[in-house]
This record gives sequence, C-alpha cells and structure tokens, in this order.
Amino acid sequence: MSDPKNSRTAWAWIPSLYFAEGLPYALVMSVALVAYKNLGVSNAQNTFFVGLLYLPWVIKPLWSPAVDLLKTRRWWIWTLQLLVGVALAGVAGALVTTHFFAASLALFWVIAFASATHDVAADGFYLLALAEREQAWFNGIRSTFYRLAAILAKGQLVILAGILAAQTNDFSSAWSRVFGLVAVLVLLLGAYHRFILPRPANDQPGAAGQNFSGEFFKTFAAFFQKPGIGVSLLFLLTYRFGEAQLMPMTQLFFLDAHVQGGLGLTNTQVGFIYNTVGVIALICGGLLGGFAISRHGLKFWLWPMLLAIHLPDAVFIWLATAQPENLYAISAGIAVEQFGYGFGFASFMLYMIYLARGKHPTAHYALCTGFMALGMMIPGLWSGWLAAHLGYKLFFIWVVLATIPSFLVMTKISVEPDFGKRVEKN
Repeated sequence: MSDPKNSRTAWAWIPSLYFAEGLPYALVMSVALVAYKNLGVSNAQNTFFVGLLYLPWVIKPLWSPAVDLLKTRRWWIWTLQLLVGVALAGVAGALVTTHFFAASLALFWVIAFASATHDVAADGFYLLALAEREQAWFNGIRSTFYRLAAILAKGQLVILAGILAAQTNDFSSAWSRVFGLVAVLVLLLGAYHRFILPRPANDQPGAAGQNFSGEFFKTFAAFFQKPGIGVSLLFLLTYRFGEAQLMPMTQLFFLDAHVQGGLGLTNTQVGFIYNTVGVIALICGGLLGGFAISRHGLKFWLWPMLLAIHLPDAVFIWLATAQPENLYAISAGIAVEQFGYGFGFASFMLYMIYLARGKHPTAHYALCTGFMALGMMIPGLWSGWLAAHLGYKLFFIWVVLATIPSFLVMTKISVEPDFGKRVEKN
C-alpha cells in the first residue's frame, strides 16, 4: 500500500489546487461571455474580445522558463492565486461603473495572464511534489476537480446571477456580487495554499539572476533536443485532430433545427444532456483512466485509450443520420462519447508528463500544453466552415477519418514499460 501519510498530504492540496486552477479559466472563457451578454454587450464585441483572452494559455510556454528559474513553484502558486482574487474583486467593482466593459476587460486580461502562469506553476509543482509513480494515481483526481470548478462557474454562478438579477432587476449589481463572492473564495484558496502546500526539496529556483537570460534559452533548447522529439510533437498535435474539429460544433449541432441537420434541442436540454450527463461521464472516464494507468502503466494503455477517445466519435454520425428525438437515447450516446473521451485523454495527459521529465519539468510541461493548445486551436478554426459546406452527417464522418493520423503517429511512440505504475508499499 502507499504511504498513508503521503496520501493524506496529497489529498490535502491536489483537489484544492486544481479547483483553483480551473476556476479562473472558466470565469474568463465562459462566464465572462454570459455576464457581458446580460449587460448588453453585442455578440460581435463579446465573442471577439473574450475570444482574445484565450491567447495567454496558447503562448504561456514563452514565459514558462521564468517560473522554473525564478522563485519556487510553491511561491508562484499562492502569489498568483492572491493576484487573481484581487483582480476578481476589481471586476466586481468595475461592473457597476459607466465604463464597465473596458475596465472589466482589462482586469480579465490580468486574470488570464495570471491564471495561465499559475497553470505552469501548478503543473510543475505537481511533477515535483509527487513521486513519479504517484502521478498517474492522482491524474484523474486533479482532472476531476479542475472540471468541478468549471461546473461551479458555468452552472451555479450563472444561475446565482440570474436569481440575484430577478430580485434586484439589475444585472450589473447581480454580477458584481457574484464576482465579489468568487474573489473571496479565490483569496481564501490562496491563503490556504500558502500554508498547506508541501515544500519539496527540489522545488528551487533554477538559476541566479545574472544567468537568467542564458538559462532561459537553454531551457527551450533542451526541450527540442529530447530523443524522438519530432515524433512526440506530432503526437501532441495529432492526438485530438478529429476532436478539435468536433468540439466547436457539438452544441451548435444540438441546437440547430432538424431541417438544418441538427437535433433541434432547447438550451435547457443541451445543458442537461451535454453539461450534466456528459460531464459526469467525462469525469468518470477520467478517473477510471488515471486509476487504470496506475495499475498497468502508460505503455499498456496507450492503444486502448487511443481507441477509446476516437471510436465513440462515431456516435455523432448516428445522431446526425437518425436525428433521434428521445432524450434518453441522445443522453446515452453522449455519455458513451464523453466517457471515452475522458478515459482516453488520461493517457495523453500522462504522456505530456512523461515527455516533460528532466531538468526543467515545469517549463517543458508548459511547452507540451502549448503544443496541445495549438493542436486544438488550428483545426477548430475551419470546423464551422467545413460543417456548413459538408452538412453535419458528412462532417462527422470526416471527423472520424481525421483521427487516422493519430493512429499512424502512435506506431512510432515509445514509452518505458513501467512508467505510470504506482508502487505498492508494505
């Protein structure tokens, strides 16, 4: 069995750390859209300016070596959480002012950069504070609490804002109170992590200030000098090539009328089927994936998980062909697809940890997530155009065919047999 003391310590900070990591992202990328819509911002302005806020997560590898080389990851974590909390309090104040859009948007940029940098520090700390063979065990746990934060933000906080607005007939005041409440929560999380996070001996700054510039570029160079890095980067870019095109169109497909090839569902139905049933299945798949890898190792599960994440995409071909009206049948199909996605994604997450091993795990893991984001962003840019030209049925067939490159790249991937297995101690 694992050391009970170490397990308790990990349980004391991993769930709260990844809840704190997921919350700002959901607030910036999803909740801000709803808030601005309620406050009268046009759809064009809303989607454009909020969409730009995704940029820090895409380019965070550019400054990730600074987290590795300056201060400790532990210091970065709680300091950035406090910064996010203060910025959220600023948003709460800005929303009741005349120039609420510009003022709150500027603060959301602060939150976005702080949150993206916090992701680098948190993921690096995870690699340092846990033994390698414990990382697979807690991989599903951290993913679950990250998603629970998103459920809270996109679900309960939006509902709360609606309730408060109904009582006061004022969305500005309602959203101000909601963001004020979240600011208090994030500040409390920052204070909690200031004291509860462990202090790994290897969590140390990587270079003296005068050598920072040289070490900064050496950190990047070391990543691209890893054995087989070309194949590894192709793996990161192609693993979700089909999924990257599917995800932007899923909810649009649900909402489009039958005559447009969609399912003609209401917002409430979509919220239940995709954001409740789907999310629960996704979490269960992620948890099972993490536990499975911890038993048999990453190498054992690479191919089964690749099949699990891709084959269920065919559910959408059935949905587009049959256009079922039975909500239970649609829910069952989405549950299968999302469970497979959660289960299969576990191996992808752990492969990034495997690739990031070495002298600069924090910066190198950030580079992995940057390539992952690039692999999701670029295919998603043309998915709407392609679906409009092909129609949903042919588009979903294309999505399944687009998974083929990941299978071809997988034949070239090599992983140490025991990586990811959890050590059982007596």
